Amino acid sequence: MRNRFVGILITAPLILVATFVGCAEEDEGNPKWELVWADEFNGPAGELPNPANWTYDIGTNWGNNQLEWTTDRTENVSLDGEGHLVFTAREESFEGQNYTSARILTRGLQEFTYGRIETRVDLPVGQGIWPAFWMLGEDFGTVGWPQCGEIDIMEYRGQEPNVNWGSLHGPGHFGATAFTQRYELPQGRLDTGFHTFAIEWEGDEIRWYLDDVLFHSGGPEDVQGEWVYDHPFYLILNIAVGGNWVGPVGPNTEFPQSMLVDYVRVYQDAS
Repeated sequence: MRNRFVGILITAPLILVATFVGCAEEDEGNPKWELVWADEFNGPAGELPNPANWTYDIGTNWGNNQLEWTTDRTENVSLDGEGHLVFTAREESFEGQNYTSARILTRGLQEFTYGRIETRVDLPVGQGIWPAFWMLGEDFGTVGWPQCGEIDIMEYRGQEPNVNWGSLHGPGHFGATAFTQRYELPQGRLDTGFHTFAIEWEGDEIRWYLDDVLFHSGGPEDVQGEWVYDHPFYLILNIAVGGNWVGPVGPNTEFPQSMLVDYVRVYQDAS
């Protein structure tokens, strides 16, 4: 998955613009990443995330038989006053479901074509806990899934606390035939501290990184069916509870379960 910066659609003010030096590549022909948008989740404890950047999917069963009802309540997603956004999955009776959580997205607010998309997260743990940082094509509402395309940057099963998955779902390569890769940390766990998850997305290639280790890459020749990763996408952060991919909630899974998000940043090629 690679290509040059083609465009960025933003309908709300940018938070921050700067040069990304940590992962910038100076070699000729490689991208020189420049920060074009970010949410650092600064603000008073107990506030919802910035409404200029994030909206909510409210409801249940988003296509994978999840067990939670996602809300826009501060009990499920709010700032902690220390520069983090906290997602909290709770075991409680709500709207006919036994669990609540949150699913926030930048649809219609911040949408991007190509770049380095990055978050730094401390993940929850437990059988049946399913956090993700991912993207959907902005044409989801008109063409549907998987024609719109889906890019999974961080997808994690709480029963495998040292494993991340990076995937593409599109026409001809979705569900069981997704273009995907499992990456196991050589040491440590994803629920005991912050880790950085990123893609570098160009027109004919996408590359996946965990803590700046490249673990997956591919382009149009690698996927079955159509390559649909050449138009604006929006960002999604959520915790699901249960569902087809992670299975039922385990008897030893404790609640509440929290995911701390330090930041979300988008860089684009300034070279």
